[in-house]
Amino acid sequence: MKVAYNPDARADLARLQKQLVRRIVDKVHWFAEQLDPLHFAVPVKGTRGFFRFRVGDYRVVFTPNKEEIVVLLVVAIKHRNIVYR
Repeated sequence: MKVAYNPDARADLARLQKQLVRRIVDKVHWFAEQLDPLHFAVPVKGTRGFFRFRVGDYRVVFTPNKEEIVVLLVVAIKHRNIVYR
């Protein structure tokens, strides 16, 4: 499965330390390699079509692209205390 990062997610990653970025990117790609990545995801309450992966204290919010099932579009990467605002 391919992974695409939108500009906001890229900006979120750019603000983090390199070690943390590597950890998050590796984990996102690990999820994407699974047969059913949504098995590891949790729906984001109050939204439609958004899910999240947990990577330590950070949450990777994404939406699976319905037109191309092979793409996960990462929407945001935020610390857990601000991601749901």
